[in-house]
Amino acid sequence: MPDNKKEQEREELHRAIWAIADDLRGSVDGWDFKSYVLGIMFYRYISENLTNYINADEIAAGNADFDYAKLSDEEAEQARDDLVQTKGFFILPSELFVNVRARAPQDDNLNMTMEAVFRHIEDSAKGTESEDDFAGLFDDIDVNSNKLGATVPKRNAMLVKLLDGIGAMKLGEYKENTIDAFGDAYEYLMSMYASNAGKSGGEFFTPQEVSELLTRLAVVGKTEVNKVYDPACGSGSLLLKAAKILGKENVRQGFFGQEINLTTYNLCRINMFLHDIDFDKFNIAHEDTLISPQHWDEEPFEVIVSNPPYSIKWEGDDNPVLINDPRFSPAGVLAPKSKADLAFIMHSLAWLATNGTAGIFLLP
Repeated sequence: MPDNKKEQEREELHRAIWAIADDLRGSVDGWDFKSYVLGIMFYRYISENLTNYINADEIAAGNADFDYAKLSDEEAEQARDDLVQTKGFFILPSELFVNVRARAPQDDNLNMTMEAVFRHIEDSAKGTESEDDFAGLFDDIDVNSNKLGATVPKRNAMLVKLLDGIGAMKLGEYKENTIDAFGDAYEYLMSMYASNAGKSGGEFFTPQEVSELLTRLAVVGKTEVNKVYDPACGSGSLLLKAAKILGKENVRQGFFGQEINLTTYNLCRINMFLHDIDFDKFNIAHEDTLISPQHWDEEPFEVIVSNPPYSIKWEGDDNPVLINDPRFSPAGVLAPKSKADLAFIMHSLAWLATNGTAGIFLLP
């Protein structure tokens, strides 16, 4: 029987995204529009996540009327260090999504305001354990781009529409939605724009139904594991399915991944935060997995889930050093240069624990 609530939530989300796209039609190229929508959705989420976290503590302490969003920046500064230590980042009340959105129509320097807010969020993690997890997260949102408009007033008008559209989305608590709101928005945007941009949607995500089946197969018989790994993690859908199915508390050391595409690398890190995976429970690297693996000295993984890119090219035997790589040397031969997906399989098997399971999806 179809899950009516899930379908209703998905349709409502799609309608909201389509309404924003329709409002900005002809102004922002679809491929760029995708980045703005996802980035500002993330900005809204972490603003609400931090506010809810602080408010819950204050209410539990007996301060029933407390609202972090209404606090002065000076008062909030006193909690900066503790919040960065626990949440990994800090946002001043004046820079929360709800407050920036409320002032946006009257802010003649909205583009500069938003640029500063994004920089301040990233800078709040500098010099801390979470620095790598926040560095460059907003790089794909250029609020000063001519793509938003030829003049500052036109750019700001577009930003107001984006803030209002995303602010009006009925997202509720991300954790309580029956759909993966961010993941579903991502797939919907990709299906809308990927082909027009000369790209394949499958290059950027694994469909949720495939992620679900593959991950369930990989964790059969397992109730607790040391960690989960995806060597071609894209936007993180497989890692997050493992978190959902096993329960993130049952993945002791966290979630590991590597991704070569900068945009999807950023989206993967964003997705971890959106699903309440704390900064100290994930490690996502931006490098070529086959040439420069970033987790090679880690303990072997008890669960590996992956949908490696289909038959892309790699260096193969053009790089004479690779035949001595412990991931490939047992075979005595490297995967053909036109079949990098086979190299990904060898990589995964080499890093799999003796009691581990790998679920790998390859197109026929």
